[in-house]
Amino acid sequence: MQTMIRPIRLLTAACFLSFLMPALPETALANEADLTPPPTCDRQCLYGVLDEYLAALRVRDPSRLRLTPRARYTENNVELRIGDGVWGTITALDPSYEMRFADVKAGQVAVFGVLEETTTKSPYALRLKVVHGLVDEIETLIVRPEDSGIPFVTADIEPLPVWEEILPPSERTPREAMLAAANGYFDTLQLNDGRLHVEFTDDCNRRENGMRSTNLTDPKLDTIWRLGCADQFRLGAYRYDDRVRDRRFLVVDEERGIVLAGGFIDHEGRLGEFELTDGTVRTSIFRRPHSFVLLEAFKIRKGRIQQIEAVFLTVPYNMPSPWTR
Repeated sequence: MQTMIRPIRLLTAACFLSFLMPALPETALANEADLTPPPTCDRQCLYGVLDEYLAALRVRDPSRLRLTPRARYTENNVELRIGDGVWGTITALDPSYEMRFADVKAGQVAVFGVLEETTTKSPYALRLKVVHGLVDEIETLIVRPEDSGIPFVTADIEPLPVWEEILPPSERTPREAMLAAANGYFDTLQLNDGRLHVEFTDDCNRRENGMRSTNLTDPKLDTIWRLGCADQFRLGAYRYDDRVRDRRFLVVDEERGIVLAGGFIDHEGRLGEFELTDGTVRTSIFRRPHSFVLLEAFKIRKGRIQQIEAVFLTVPYNMPSPWTR
């Protein structure tokens, strides 16, 4: 009889404790040991999480976010507590320009846009990793013109229809080939010697911090800026880019043909004069140790890069990424 009483007492105590304990908050429901993205969060689901994030950011209220217990936030390559940085200074999100895309397989969603802090407008890129419907990773680059260390930054950015286009199946590229194309772009950029490690469409254009840097028509501009993507690289115009390191390929949107990559461009500053493939002699614009941190999106059609959208800013030379440690 004694052996029967003890289990009954334990069961009664457990039920009583469960009655007294409040329900766990939603952010504590995710299992720390198993935070793999669920297949049920489709594009609409990922966009919904992004909308929730942007709505909370707009009103400076991080308590509205649904987070995993281990959620992390970086702004301009520095890890901050969620609610710091732009969360305390944002005054608006510009509705006139937004470019978003998603990777259902990886549970990631990204957006390029423009935000305002009092009187300053800045291009930005944002990436979210979503796990079990909760935000697990937040990575933001904000190119504030006053302190970005970049001479060309504009928040006057026009939407480009090519980013919104859903590719027909015949023009899509397999996931691994999309990753290879994005990596090939960085191989082409690194120590650019005129060789191409990726193919470009004839109408390829690149936009950096809101400014177009290819196929410009102003005859007063340097010849390089009047060339297309492939011809700039064939000329070896970026020989001074010593390394494109810590490359991370974060979002692969196969329907839209978009890859989002992160990384750094390092300039050792040793290179002085160098010769382009046409024999023209140039002087490097970087004569000191210098690095850019970047988030860069590639539109890929039939395996070839058609459009590039990049945001990047200056950071200390050889600065590491908080996402690769």
